[in-house]
Amino acid sequence: MLKLVQSPLLYAAAAGVAALFVILNSGRSSGETVPSQPGSAPRVVVVELFTSEGCSSCPPADSLLKQLSEKHEVKGVQLVALEEHVDYWNNLGWKDPYSSSEFSQRQSDYAQVFGRDGVYTPQMIVDGQFEFVGSRSQEAMETIEKAANQPKAEIVLSKDANSSPEKPVFEVQIKSLDGIPVRGETEVWVVVTEKGLQTDVRAGENSGETLKHAAVVRSLRKIDTLGDLAGYDRPIQLGIDPRWEKENLAVAVFLAEKRSRKIIGAAASAL
Repeated sequence: MLKLVQSPLLYAAAAGVAALFVILNSGRSSGETVPSQPGSAPRVVVVELFTSEGCSSCPPADSLLKQLSEKHEVKGVQLVALEEHVDYWNNLGWKDPYSSSEFSQRQSDYAQVFGRDGVYTPQMIVDGQFEFVGSRSQEAMETIEKAANQPKAEIVLSKDANSSPEKPVFEVQIKSLDGIPVRGETEVWVVVTEKGLQTDVRAGENSGETLKHAAVVRSLRKIDTLGDLAGYDRPIQLGIDPRWEKENLAVAVFLAEKRSRKIIGAAASAL
């Protein structure tokens, strides 16, 4: 398991490299668009962004993810945006209120799979397969289209009849693998996100800035490890913090190969 870089100077250097690639304008991709038949369901693509309010290179990436997910920039795609705030910037002047060591560890686990010798912010990871500097808008568009054109498992996420606003319950079903060759065990993950969040940063590299976020991950947990996906159907009860704005919450579930971390199917719903 790779260790997180602990030197602030190395983090700053990584952030400086990322800043060289910031693209403020979200251009359209020149790649192939996702084929879409009338009445067909959109392909679901999971886009994770590892970010921090303490990183001066991160706001453009946050804005890009917000734009991609809220303005439906890629046709034929339902984008599941997961903004995951790492905690290794917290000792550099500003403690990110959304940060968690859990997300730092998740990013470190990805680094091991990708063969990287460290981590950086902002980092965007698409369907657990492709990683790049999170502010590269053109690369983001092209990579999302590429991921959307790959076969996806059909996953159904529906609200249970016994669900309530205080204790939401959802039914998760894996309906079809769509001919996907699954390598080894798979993991089922459920995530709760909240949009509409913003922070007036009062210290650190972004001091004086008001940062507006995409869908911030509030809860992320693995609910199953499976060797056989046939007939998978189970209810899940979500834990909701009363401080979260319920009208801004969404739930998503995704299926990932355990070893490669490749996401082979996902579904999402508002609460």
